[in-house]
Amino acid sequence: MKRNYFLVGFIFLIFFIISFLTNIIGPLIPNIIKSFHLSLGLAGFLPFSFFIAYGIMSIPAGILVEKYGEKKVMLLSFFSAAIGAFSFALFPFFLNALFSLLFIGIGMAMLQVAINPLLRVVGSEEHFAFNSVFAQLVFGSASYVSPLVYSYLVVNLSSQTSTSNWVLKILSQTTAANLPWVSLYWIFGLVTVLMLVIIGIIRLPRVKLAESEKIGALETHRKLLSNKYVWLFFFGIFSYVATEQGLADWISKFLFDYHGFDAQTTGAKVVSYFWGLLTVGCLLGMFLLKIVDSRKVLIIFVLAAIVCVSFGLLGSAQVALWAFPSAGFFLSVMWSVVISLALNSLENHHGTFSGILCTGIVGGAIVPLLIGYLGDFIGLRYSMMILYLTLGYLLSIGFWARPIISNATFSLKRKK
Repeated sequence: MKRNYFLVGFIFLIFFIISFLTNIIGPLIPNIIKSFHLSLGLAGFLPFSFFIAYGIMSIPAGILVEKYGEKKVMLLSFFSAAIGAFSFALFPFFLNALFSLLFIGIGMAMLQVAINPLLRVVGSEEHFAFNSVFAQLVFGSASYVSPLVYSYLVVNLSSQTSTSNWVLKILSQTTAANLPWVSLYWIFGLVTVLMLVIIGIIRLPRVKLAESEKIGALETHRKLLSNKYVWLFFFGIFSYVATEQGLADWISKFLFDYHGFDAQTTGAKVVSYFWGLLTVGCLLGMFLLKIVDSRKVLIIFVLAAIVCVSFGLLGSAQVALWAFPSAGFFLSVMWSVVISLALNSLENHHGTFSGILCTGIVGGAIVPLLIGYLGDFIGLRYSMMILYLTLGYLLSIGFWARPIISNATFSLKRKK
C-alpha cells in the first residue's frame, strides 16, 4: 500500500491521546487523596484499576482485531474511554473513579493493539521502524504536556477570578468548585467523542496481519508458557512498567509529604519533566544502541536509574526535584531493550509472545498499589524502595539474556 501521510499523522495523534489519558494518574493522586479523604492504600487502587485492564485486554484485543478489523476495535475502544470519562465527570466519587479508570484503561489497551499493525500498513513497511520510534516520541511528548494542562486547569479554576477564556468559563460551570481537577475528565470525554466521530468518518484500510502480529492458538500459548525465557521476559516487562508507574504515580505525593511542595504546581511539573526526560532519553538510547550492545546499555541505564531514585528518596528537597526527573531519563531505553531482547530470544511465535509480554504491563497495576498499601504502615519513602527490587530484576536481564540475534551496531556491521 502507498504511504498515506494523513493516516500516519492520524495514528500519531492517537498515540498522543493514549499517553495524554494514561499518564495523568500520578499528578491527580494527591488531589484525589485530599478530596475523598483516602489512605495511601486506597489511592493505590487508582493505577491498579487502570493498568489491570492491560492484563485483561491485551490478548483478547488481538483476537478482536483479527476477527472484526482495526476500525471497529478503535471505535469500541474510544467508546469505552468515553463512558469512563463522562461517568466520573458527572458523578465524581471514589468508587466511580475506579470504574472510570478501568473503562479508560480497557479502551487504551485495545487501541495499543489495534494501531501498531495499522501504522505498519499506512506508513509502508520500509518506514515502520522509523514511524514506531517517532510514535514513541509523540507518546512521550503527551506525557509531558498532560500534567501541565492539569496544573493550568486546577490553578485557574481554583482562583475564582473572572476570565475571558470561554473554555474555563464552561468548565467552571460544569465542575464542582471544590473539585477543580475533575474538569480534566470533561476534557477527556470531549476528546474521546471527537475521536469517535473522526474514526467513524474516515476510511481505514483492512490490515492483513503479518505473521509476527497474529495471536496464536491455545496450543501455541501452552508451548510458550512452558519456556522459562517467556516467563523471565514477562517479569522483565512487569518490572519495567512497575518501576515507571511506581515513580510517576507517587512522585507528586512524595514531594508533598516529605518536602511540602504543592502537588498542583511543583509536583505536576516534576512529573511532567519526568516524562519529558524519558522522551529525550529515547533519542540518546537510539544512538547508543547503534554503537553498544543492548545488554550493556541496559546495565548502564539501570545502574544510573538506581542512583537517581536513591537521591530522590534520600536526598534534600532540591536534590529530589532533579533526581526524580533524571530517573525518567535513564528509564527511557529499558522498554525497547527488554522487548527486543525478548523477541530476539525466540525463533518463532512472536505475535503470541508479544501478547504475553504486553500482559506484563499489569506490573503498573500491582506495584503502585503495593507501594500505597505499605506506605500506610512504613511511610511512602520506604514503601517506594520496592522499586529497588524491580530495578534489580531489570539489571539482571543484562547479564542472563542470550538473544539469538544481537542488536546491529556499527562495529558488527564492519565485521560483517
